[in-house]
Amino acid sequence: MSLDTTLRLLAKASGLSVADLATAIPRAGAATVSAWLRGEKLPGKDQLDALARAFGVPAGALLAELASTLDPARTQGEHDLLAAYRALNSRQQGALLEVAAGMAGTRRSAPPRAPRKRASKKAAR
Repeated sequence: MSLDTTLRLLAKASGLSVADLATAIPRAGAATVSAWLRGEKLPGKDQLDALARAFGVPAGALLAELASTLDPARTQGEHDLLAAYRALNSRQQGALLEVAAGMAGTRRSAPPRAPRKRASKKAAR
């Protein structure tokens, strides 16, 4: 989840308005806080710390997605693949992992499957 989405969800969950947040954040007016919530600007370290305090969460929780998108060890293709993977449902994710493991020549440990029901002899006739 992007930083702006995280901030909007936390603001809604905590019942804090843009004006409330602007009051709690040093050197940030309502226009700046509003730009953060729209994803147009990023808060600085001091503002992130103040946002985390206002929401009662660790600052790292606000930065988790941002940190992963800035990971220099990942190529753009890896970022694109991860974003596409996260957009899939769990069944699709499992199927994609099976295909990718097959293409890479590696084996993926599959979660145990529920036993299949056997068809009765009457249903086979």
